[in-house]
Amino acid sequence: MKKIILEKSVLENNDKIAEKNRKRLNNKKVFAINLVGTPGAGKTSVLENLIPNIQKDFNMAVIEGDLYTAKDAKRIEKHNVEVVQLNTQGACHLDANMIEKSLEHINMKNLDFLVIENIGNLVCPAEFDLSEDMKVMVMSITEGNDKPLKYPLMFQRSSVIILNKIDMIHLTDFNLEEFYKDVISLNKDAHIFEVSCRTGEGIEKLSKYLIDNINSKRNCNFRK
Repeated sequence: MKKIILEKSVLENNDKIAEKNRKRLNNKKVFAINLVGTPGAGKTSVLENLIPNIQKDFNMAVIEGDLYTAKDAKRIEKHNVEVVQLNTQGACHLDANMIEKSLEHINMKNLDFLVIENIGNLVCPAEFDLSEDMKVMVMSITEGNDKPLKYPLMFQRSSVIILNKIDMIHLTDFNLEEFYKDVISLNKDAHIFEVSCRTGEGIEKLSKYLIDNINSKRNCNFRK
């Protein structure tokens, strides 16, 4: 009997393509994030709030991942941002091959910032390298503070964790102290931002953090 380990093969192939994409983005000094989170966490809403602050000084583009619709892409397009829609037809995550194809449709000439909004899922997207400089995870207060220990890999691999809908915390039994404790136990280097897309709380601070990273990437020297 022959044993075939599909996961290893799939991930190895993905990583090869991701590295190729990464070299292309690095050569252009494009700062890229992989925006992850559950359905309804508020990924698109957070992005809509960030766009005005970032777009003042930088050129940006968005790759929108969705199972079937283009609803989120249409929301982003209203902000005069270049958008490429990726429909996976049921697949629960994006992969490097999809990103490679998407980059062919993006004007890379003066691009500074690329956002890859992944499929709403806390499991599969944690495994796949999309050539990002960092994973940025959005979770909402309404999901409960038990998520870090339930989905440890995503929290371990996310450089930034955006705790969204903070304005609703008084309506829930969300334990903020326990949340921070659990996140730190998994990823002591994670940057946590408490935000509200409804009130605007925390958006300026998050914008500044991303802008600092965009500028840092622009000032990097990469070997050919």
